[in-house]
Amino acid sequence: MKLFLKNDGIVRVRGAREHNLKNVDVDIPRDSLVVFTGVSGSGKSSLAFGTLYAEAQRRYLESVSPYARRLFHQLNVPAVDSIDGLPPAVALQQQRGAPTTRSSVGSVTTLSNLLRMLYSRAGDYPAKQKLLYAESFSPNTVEGACSKCHGLGSVYEVTEQSMVPDPSLTIRERAIAAWPTAWGGQNQRDILVSLGFDVDIPWRELPKKDRQWILFSEDQPQVPVYAGFTPAETRQALKRKTDPSYMGTFTSARRHVLTTFANTHSALMKKRVAQFMLSTICDLCHGKRLRPESLSIKFAGLDIAEIAALPIKRLSAILQPFSMTGGTTHAAHPEKTEVIKRITADLTARLDVLLNLGLGYLSLERSTPTLSPGELQRLRLATQLHSNLFGVVYVLDEPSAGLHPADTEALLEALDALKKSGNSLFVVEHELEVIRRADWIVDVGPGAGVNGGEILYSGAPGGLEHIPASETRRYLFASTLSSPPPRRIPRAWLRLTGITRNNLNNLEVEFPIGVFTSITGVSGSGKSTLVSQVLVDLVAEHLGQKFDLEEREAEELNTEIHITRGKIVSGLEHIQRLVVVDQKPIGRTPRSNMATYTGLFDHVRKIFAETQLARSRKYDAGRFSFNVAKGRCETCSGEGFVCVELLFLPSVYSPCPTCHGARFNAKTLEVLYRGKSIADVLSLTVDSAAEFFADDPQLVRAFQVLKEVGLGYLRLGQPATELSGGEAQRVKLATELQRLQRGSTLYVLDEPTTGLHPSDVERLQRQLQNLVEAGNTIVVVEHDMQIVAASDWVIDIGPGAGDEGGCIVAAGPPETIAKTTASRTAPFLAPLL
Repeated sequence: MKLFLKNDGIVRVRGAREHNLKNVDVDIPRDSLVVFTGVSGSGKSSLAFGTLYAEAQRRYLESVSPYARRLFHQLNVPAVDSIDGLPPAVALQQQRGAPTTRSSVGSVTTLSNLLRMLYSRAGDYPAKQKLLYAESFSPNTVEGACSKCHGLGSVYEVTEQSMVPDPSLTIRERAIAAWPTAWGGQNQRDILVSLGFDVDIPWRELPKKDRQWILFSEDQPQVPVYAGFTPAETRQALKRKTDPSYMGTFTSARRHVLTTFANTHSALMKKRVAQFMLSTICDLCHGKRLRPESLSIKFAGLDIAEIAALPIKRLSAILQPFSMTGGTTHAAHPEKTEVIKRITADLTARLDVLLNLGLGYLSLERSTPTLSPGELQRLRLATQLHSNLFGVVYVLDEPSAGLHPADTEALLEALDALKKSGNSLFVVEHELEVIRRADWIVDVGPGAGVNGGEILYSGAPGGLEHIPASETRRYLFASTLSSPPPRRIPRAWLRLTGITRNNLNNLEVEFPIGVFTSITGVSGSGKSTLVSQVLVDLVAEHLGQKFDLEEREAEELNTEIHITRGKIVSGLEHIQRLVVVDQKPIGRTPRSNMATYTGLFDHVRKIFAETQLARSRKYDAGRFSFNVAKGRCETCSGEGFVCVELLFLPSVYSPCPTCHGARFNAKTLEVLYRGKSIADVLSLTVDSAAEFFADDPQLVRAFQVLKEVGLGYLRLGQPATELSGGEAQRVKLATELQRLQRGSTLYVLDEPTTGLHPSDVERLQRQLQNLVEAGNTIVVVEHDMQIVAASDWVIDIGPGAGDEGGCIVAAGPPETIAKTTASRTAPFLAPLL
């Protein structure tokens, strides 16, 4: 039997049912820029990633040996009848940087490997210095890492002052703050009593020798402990050799801090002990992370750490002449000149791609946890552009996210280059400029969640204008502009002076109070540094609030020591509270979900606990939590599924055979409220739940706010791990909006429109404007001109990125910015005014 396959340049999808897709059929052309559009949650990603990319990966992995398959992160097999004409696919998705400071721009792009090879083979060695291999120039290898800081660039140490912040306290009064707060600390204090130390005099009055031993000793003596005894009773018990409560092992405060920091798997524990550690630049490598031998080798007069710290734009300029001639340093050794020429030519070609994507402000040493998802995706895109693959489908997830409109043009040119190389581009996108450049549009909708999942249109962009059900059509073919709202007048000013951090140098800036302010500027100009770091740090310090930076959430402390210099000179009296709404996950496990995070699930559980059957069985609200043993299914421990490990195939997650995915035990599920169990309620979308609980004012308010920020399509029990950064940010905003507004709150948001369709941006904007009307202040870092045009005040940072930015180009109402010729935001803002 012969198998005939059509090769007419079309990908045919039949019967796609992944997530909310409703058994859809669609034909998509290859060798084209195809953009998948639709409101947030309509099913675009389910079609592009969950169906097309997942099936392409599955087919590729079938050609790989079973053993090798285990090395891949394998997606679930998509729910689809058939897909014909699908080439191999590469996915470039939005994701946060790897949670380790050892991962950098250089390692993600593989540029660091080339740079190490350059220094190893063609660097300028000191006299009598032996040849070093490439590994000797990496701080992540034994051969290259500084022997003192182990390649971190910083050393972490503890001091008496850091571990005993208040020396007027006694040991019994917990003078040693670095010890555990609960039983662990009490255990150490009891051990000190058994060892004969006085725990009832102020710490500062103890002999220095005793203080040093208690804090820094490496000794771990085992002694009898008499729990609950006074010191006098303990001495008597020791004399009589009375049987102790237990034998205790002493651990000094320093040993406890360093051991916990190195070995704990708990982020909270690591965070707690980290506060007692002082970070200082390593005095052996001076923060460069490498051995002295590796740093002694130069190229173009710089060691490898210095060259990796340069912005890519400057690095490219330094290497360019060498790529043409190989330089004159090794004229006596033509083979070395040839090595320099070849390696620098490859380096500059790769650097040019990064420059074209607007990433010239980054340095190769920049750690990935500090990169935005958009920056990380463009770095991966640059690697693909240089690889020159042919006949591949690239599936991209909002590649314009985090991009200033001026940088979007460079992105479109990069996508065109991939297409001209004979590849297909399937792009999930909300940015209208990207949609307008598409060869083909697949519009999914009409609504979100259960109200979406249908193909409204598949064809050339012009045809979408005739599809009344399409939300995208309203914005893509808008004939009239909505007039901007009247601009509010600031009631006061928050003045900052002497601001120095990253690329900001001695900056002075004024934030208006009581209005909506947008901070604009090209990617990397210093917007997030000014707002999400400097402004948040200084205001939080004044208010006594604590906010953990992204870097501190990483599994290891950031090796870079960021110090904000500057101060707030006036205006703080008008701010009583600070709220930071960012894109960090609302939870790290599937047990955390939207209902639990917003607090509405507590009220739902109380409703179930008040039903007649629950009261007759004496069930409390805790019974209706899948995190509590008495209510959850014991087979799956409230997970709803069990994992079946298959050695050479992807692990299969199947519904729990006992609760069938409901997560609760049978007795709990017998309790019904209006015919639905607690599991049924968690399966409802926000829109459906709003109708179901329509007569409960508290829940109606919560659901209404979630709908207004564009989250009506999410299920109440949807795990936090399934939410995008933009969705997580809007869940946090909705949680905040539910609170009683008292005014005088400063809200700081960093690109809240990420992942939002223009129609959802409108809804979000209304909510933010309502906060300002309630007497609050909003400062938002934003690239979406829809938001900027509706702002009361705009601060434009630039003019360029990195060391070419960090200045205030213009500040004033949007109309002022639009007329500023030096502003790169002006040309894109003006058409909306």
